[in-house]
Amino acid sequence: MGRFIYSMQVSLDLRIEQVPGDNGAGEWLRVGEELHREANAQTRALALMVHGRVYYEVMEEFMPRASEDASLPDVLREYGEIWTAKPKVLVSRTRRSADHNTRIIGGDDAIEQLAALRAGTDGGISVGGAALATQLLRAGLLDELLLWTHPAILGFGRPLFDDYDVPIDLDLLDQRSFEHGVTMHRYAVRDAKEATSC
Repeated sequence: MGRFIYSMQVSLDLRIEQVPGDNGAGEWLRVGEELHREANAQTRALALMVHGRVYYEVMEEFMPRASEDASLPDVLREYGEIWTAKPKVLVSRTRRSADHNTRIIGGDDAIEQLAALRAGTDGGISVGGAALATQLLRAGLLDELLLWTHPAILGFGRPLFDDYDVPIDLDLLDQRSFEHGVTMHRYAVRDAKEATSC
């Protein structure tokens, strides 16, 4: 059985965007080379990536070209190569096609399709997008949080989860510190369902 892992850059007050549409590129982020190399390694080790439409379209716009852009740092070009080659699932009601090793799941039974995908996958499955992660959490299918916490308090902006007001019990699996005061914490979600109960 696979594990759905919601990986996200967050502020200390668990915001992922300060203003709508900054798409994880806010000035509050402190992504150094060491952190980026670790993110590349984590992404390379995944079996699969699952993205919501908005998250996918941000990545689709930049990552395939990044791998060939000599003006970008090596670690960013490397991530572009990893993202483009990695098998991906796009969860969308509106998209009918996608490139870059991507297939589409849509419709009213998307969560059931994702549960089946999780049951049939061996390894980690990254989750990209707050709306998608919130739906998986509500369904009891989100297995882990991988939070890259930056030393900033935004005070407003989009939260880690959308409209979720139920307590979540977590177990710390791993933690590391990086340059610029960034920390990585990996947590297991205690109440994630086993594949047989989906």
